[in-house]
Amino acid sequence: MTFDELVYLVVRWACLGLAAWALVDALIRPAEAYVAAGKLTKAAWLGITGVALVLLYAIGPLSFLGLPAVIGAVVYLVDVRPAIRGLKRGNSSW
Repeated sequence: MTFDELVYLVVRWACLGLAAWALVDALIRPAEAYVAAGKLTKAAWLGITGVALVLLYAIGPLSFLGLPAVIGAVVYLVDVRPAIRGLKRGNSSW
C-alpha cells in the first residue's frame, strides 16, 4: 500500500464515521426540536444524512457526489446539532 492509498483510506473512513455520527445523532433527537430550532424537519435531516452515508460508502468522499455528501453531514453537525442541543426539554421552550 502506497502513502497515497493510505491517506485516501483514512479520509474515506473518517468521512464515513462523520456521516454515521450525523445520522445516529439525527435519529436520537426528538422531531419537535427541529421545528422549534427553525431547521428542516427530522425526516429531511434523516434523508440528507442517510443519503450522505450511502454515497460515501458507495463512491467515496473524493467524487462528484461525495463532496456534497460530506458537506451535508458537516452542516448537520456544526449547525443543526448545536441548535437542537441548545433547546431545553419541557413545555417552556418547545
